[in-house]
Amino acid sequence: MSPAMPMFCWYELRTTDPVAARAFYVDAVGLVVAAGDACWRLRADGPELGEFATLPAQAAARGAPAHWLGHIAVADVPAAVQRFVALGASPLGPVQTRPPGHLVAPLRDPLGSVLAVTSRPEATATLAWCDLHSRDSAQAAALYGSMFGWASRQSHDLGPLGTYREFAWHPDGPAVGGMSDAARRPEIHTHWLFHFAVADLDAALERVRSGDGRAAGEPMRAPDGARVAACEDPQGAAFALHEPAPR
Repeated sequence: MSPAMPMFCWYELRTTDPVAARAFYVDAVGLVVAAGDACWRLRADGPELGEFATLPAQAAARGAPAHWLGHIAVADVPAAVQRFVALGASPLGPVQTRPPGHLVAPLRDPLGSVLAVTSRPEATATLAWCDLHSRDSAQAAALYGSMFGWASRQSHDLGPLGTYREFAWHPDGPAVGGMSDAARRPEIHTHWLFHFAVADLDAALERVRSGDGRAAGEPMRAPDGARVAACEDPQGAAFALHEPAPR
């Protein structure tokens, strides 16, 4: 089935220890993983949304740390790669065929963040939020708007921290993420940061710490009232915890 719109549909943790990472995310974040399975769900009756995988040797040789790789559903993977390269992206290897036959192509966008395009169908469930930490949020918004048709939403002036630009998968949809200038700060690299919803942020942070992960600074209040905390898992992959705003 061809996707109706390009969107993140699969979230692959590339890590140095998939078994340990699986145990950490099950306990700290509440991901659901069947015994012996590498794929995860947000809840037992939900669809598979991602997998725990070994960091490829080529990526490790380039110095890549453990990281979450978001896959964007597209109708034609080779055509999407060709178009993205024309916009300045760099392929990170050939187009791959993954079971049960999905095409996957990892790339680095012109601003330096890593993602993949895939023939996998669009997701029927999504994560709480996704942030692109870049050095130029205006350029990032224009790039992803041109490449995938993502639509701009509200912008927030963060003063010395730059501008935070919310976006939607399509013009009529709700905001699903944001693009910031955070990578201008020396301690933050350009990357996609994926948010996992939790009911109690403080309790989840305790589980992160007790599982040998760490919180990267103090929790922050998002523009919509949600409480958010950037974290790293024990192998060093960045992710975020997201407690929705009170209703």
